[in-house]
Amino acid sequence: MRIFGTAGVRLRFPDELDPILLYRVGLVLGNLGISKTSHIVYDSRNTSHLVMYGLALGMLSSGIDVYEVGLAPTPIAGFAASRRKSLGISVTASHNPPEYNGFKLYTPDGFESTLDLEEKIELLLDESFWPVSWREVGRFSQDSLVVEEYITELLERFAPSRTTWRPIIIIDCANGATFDVSPRIARMMGAKPITMNCNPDGHFPARLPEPRKDVLEQYSGIASVVNASIILAHDGDGDRLAVLDTQSGYIKLDRLLAYYANLALEDKPGHVIASIDTGMALDEVVERHGGRLERYPLGKTHERVKQLGPGNVAVACEPWKLILPSWGHWVDGVLQVAIILKNMVETGKPLSKLLEEENIPDYPWDRRSYILDPEEIRDKLYEELVEELKGLLGEPARIIDIDGFRYEYPDGSWLLVRRSGTEPKLRIYSEAKTNERLREIVSSVEAKIFELAKRLGGKIIEKTLG
Repeated sequence: MRIFGTAGVRLRFPDELDPILLYRVGLVLGNLGISKTSHIVYDSRNTSHLVMYGLALGMLSSGIDVYEVGLAPTPIAGFAASRRKSLGISVTASHNPPEYNGFKLYTPDGFESTLDLEEKIELLLDESFWPVSWREVGRFSQDSLVVEEYITELLERFAPSRTTWRPIIIIDCANGATFDVSPRIARMMGAKPITMNCNPDGHFPARLPEPRKDVLEQYSGIASVVNASIILAHDGDGDRLAVLDTQSGYIKLDRLLAYYANLALEDKPGHVIASIDTGMALDEVVERHGGRLERYPLGKTHERVKQLGPGNVAVACEPWKLILPSWGHWVDGVLQVAIILKNMVETGKPLSKLLEEENIPDYPWDRRSYILDPEEIRDKLYEELVEELKGLLGEPARIIDIDGFRYEYPDGSWLLVRRSGTEPKLRIYSEAKTNERLREIVSSVEAKIFELAKRLGGKIIEKTLG
């Protein structure tokens, strides 16, 4: 039975995800022998308590002790797994719409579940597991202290060494799980946070939980009104962070990742693992430091960190997401808040200035997603588009097919086409060294998508940017 996608389980409730399935998953988790305890955090979705208790019932029935951490960011599930040597679970559908829910799993070393483990769980869902005797059932308790331990350790590691500036900032928590943790950390680091969308609400009434460019740019004017230097915007569960600078607007995701890699490589050389949809800024920064950049499937960069050994990896990253192995083995959006504010408070400079001084490249880029009607034509359209792209934009210098198809061209431009692993979307990512080349790529590919959709008897019903 297939339930896992690109990053954990994200399914529609109740059509795809229901209490019976959750109970069965809990039974399987309890019988895997990973740990005799589990720690669960959850986001603000309306179904999160139901999902948590469904999983908990299965684990309790198999003899596993379950600790409820509470409404808290996904990174704390990885932290709890690592510090408590427990099975960590985050009940979340991350940035998906509110009708979705699901979960991410973390093993006692703090790593997110690997593909092998997920396939094993899916295989065992077809097996029959029975509850243990009444004498052996697990115990259900609370462990909210792990949240305070996370905040304490993060501040001990990333607190500014000096305070040159106390910037006014806006923190947008998307009505999600970071509502308390990120503002507290910002305040303790010396910033003056103004909170926005920090009331937990599973309907996500203020904005979509995915912190895309087209979703967030409406807030640029607010920053100017309150004299804020920056907007830090999370997704629903806090493993992602997007940034809007008052001067430069939405900061390109690859520039942020390149900035983090630059900081990490200055402290310690090593591999940089990046997802297939990252751009040229990373290549240039890693080359500048004499490092090695390796691209890997989206949602699985943590697997490569585990294979190479965390001590050999400086940074692993995907758009919006960062793993800093010297801090922990999990994707952590709250960590990004700490890194950015540490450097702003210490230097007295806005992020846009820091990016400029560190010579982090900023190339024209475009990210967009399409939903087709009917959904069934997506895969056929994808297959035909893959073939068309072998010549549509000129002959590629290289084609990488580890996660979708990435076409790299002699002028440095590139294009990635892939099917979303969490939603019924076709995703197109592109970058070029000039605006003219980028416009050529975007217009040519979009026209081809509309042409193929029409030929297959369908149409594009939604297009999102960023």
